[in-house]
Amino acid sequence: MEGTFGEDYIIGTSSVGSCMEKTLVIHNKRCTFTMLDILGQRDFLSMLPLACDNAVAVLFLFDLSRKETLTSIKEWYRHVRLLNKTAIPLLIGTKWDLFATQPAEFQDEVTKQAKRFAGAMKSPLIYCSSLIGVNISSIFTVILSKAFDLNCTLPRSEQPGHPVFLY
Repeated sequence: MEGTFGEDYIIGTSSVGSCMEKTLVIHNKRCTFTMLDILGQRDFLSMLPLACDNAVAVLFLFDLSRKETLTSIKEWYRHVRLLNKTAIPLLIGTKWDLFATQPAEFQDEVTKQAKRFAGAMKSPLIYCSSLIGVNISSIFTVILSKAFDLNCTLPRSEQPGHPVFLY
């Protein structure tokens, strides 16, 4: 939540992968983001109720360079919806820096599937890279705009060769 994570960023192996908190002041009101990362591992499924409790938004992250991680989103989405029917879902493709080096056919296939999933989830679709700082802060702008029913003025993008940003 600080903008980027370098190559030396290592996720801990506690009962929840990691927990980060950041407080912002927006129009003289405090807004706190608390992020619980359960690592997307089945071993951490028991922690999902804690992560979903009172959540305003849930980020479903998948690795753009590994198509199978997108496929696993279906199951995670079903589990989350059983626990929290009102949280705003966001489908986030990570590691866009690696994805951009993949063949065009692979990129097209992943993007088509991601758009289908986002449509079914009624979710924004955002590609990002924490390594090079692409769309990281924009994710939080979209969350705020959705949570408080504000007009988001960030430019949308779905041009080939650029990170997808649809909300």
